[in-house]
Amino acid sequence: MPKHIGIAAVSPEGSALCYRDIFRYASKRLGERGHPLVTLHNAPFERYIAALYRDDWPTIAHLLTTSARILAAAGAEFAIVPDNLMQHGVHLAESASPIPWLTMTDLVTEAVVADGLKKVGVIGTKMVMFGSTYQTHLGLKGVRYGVPDEAEADMVDTIIFKELVVGEVKPESTRRLLSVVENLKAKGCEGVILASTEVPLAICAENCPLPMYDSTQLLAEGAVRVAIGERLVGAPKA
Repeated sequence: MPKHIGIAAVSPEGSALCYRDIFRYASKRLGERGHPLVTLHNAPFERYIAALYRDDWPTIAHLLTTSARILAAAGAEFAIVPDNLMQHGVHLAESASPIPWLTMTDLVTEAVVADGLKKVGVIGTKMVMFGSTYQTHLGLKGVRYGVPDEAEADMVDTIIFKELVVGEVKPESTRRLLSVVENLKAKGCEGVILASTEVPLAICAENCPLPMYDSTQLLAEGAVRVAIGERLVGAPKA
């Protein structure tokens, strides 16, 4: 029987996309039967955002740990959080969580390395693009890291927080995001990480000018692989 997946939801749009992708991938791999159980728990999105702007990672870790405990009580055997910004919080939450976590940063890095890329671009919020969310993981594997310039990064950040997180996808914003990817390609990037769970609302394989690594989709696929026993996830810490 597949393992029970727990989703610690942050952004409603990103979490909904991940939930959808779990079952799309399960159908592809398993057909009509044998799909895993999935339980989702959320704290209000605004609590995460308020803590983020205070740089209050202990509060973020507490929110994630609370979700992990509720998910575990519902029967979940491991947890995921479909939000790139909160991956640092996962590492802080792990020690007090009753179930292990599967992280998107590990899954994305593995996919990039498996394809042999030497330089990859990143599209996400400014905190992700200019922070250590992916830089450390990729750098340890010898992969160079490309980001938009400051003006482009501001534009991407605004589109994510003002439009995509509320499910709004404007054609002009999609064109702007794709122009950023084109500029990353011109800088020598061989692929691009969609390092925001909402960016796939605008960028997809059909319109992206570079091979793309959709963090939401990779997390969903990784969760299904754990659920059906094809991938291990760490032992519980508490």
